[in-house]
Amino acid sequence: MPALTEIASQIRRDILRMVHGSSSGHPGGSLGCTDYFTALYFHIMNHKPQPFSMDGVEEDLFFLSNGHISPVFYSTLARAGYFDKSELGTFRQINSRLQGHPTTHEGLPGIRVASGSLGQGMSVAIGAALAKKLNKDQSVVYSLHGDGELQEGQNWEAIMFAPHHNVDNLIVTIDWNGQQIDGPTYKVLHLGDIREKFNAFGWHTLEMNGNDMDEVLHTLEEAKSLVGKGKPIAIIMRTIMGKGVEFMENDHNWHGVAPNDDQLKLALEQLPETLGDY
Repeated sequence: MPALTEIASQIRRDILRMVHGSSSGHPGGSLGCTDYFTALYFHIMNHKPQPFSMDGVEEDLFFLSNGHISPVFYSTLARAGYFDKSELGTFRQINSRLQGHPTTHEGLPGIRVASGSLGQGMSVAIGAALAKKLNKDQSVVYSLHGDGELQEGQNWEAIMFAPHHNVDNLIVTIDWNGQQIDGPTYKVLHLGDIREKFNAFGWHTLEMNGNDMDEVLHTLEEAKSLVGKGKPIAIIMRTIMGKGVEFMENDHNWHGVAPNDDQLKLALEQLPETLGDY
């Protein structure tokens, strides 16, 4: 298998080309979370791309709550073998299975729930984790959420519910890049110390640099070691919006804007083509 950093570089290229090709989409958060997705799908999770099962029995499950970063999710799924990478070229087109937010009625392998209505994903992940416990399924449920997404109140009901019901087969990750569509989170609605809030609600909490592959792997492995110990696990993941493309990094304006032709060329020059473009 290619090195994880090589896979991540190719996924970042996919993200840029997909968003450019459709002239719409969300490159910033997708680029920032690429290392996490790469580590999860190519090293950490026990999952079965083919044949894909919606039930996911005896498989680890992943739920993307901040569904607007679908480009990184779709590219990861394709590169992991869920569907052919050529389909990435249909991103956001009419009748494509790869819509701007993941949906289920198109039957895209790897997608188990429609997402992008912010604040709902943790509730879904908790439900899946509880189902696994009831079925004596030892697999783990993972989910990813944006930091700005925590401004939605439903999250805090879920954050309170999971420890109360000992949902200890759940690993939640928060992408803490400090940016959202309207600007820095501290200006829009300050989130305070997210890790301490999860601690106060009774979670095991970890923190990592989400753009350091070795640290991502180490922290996810540590999180797995805490499964079954009575508490849900939360990882506070520091990332850089637009990671890998210098002119996009730490700029909230790239939350949901597609690069033009010149910007795409400049961005791709910064990211080696390692596995072949779609």
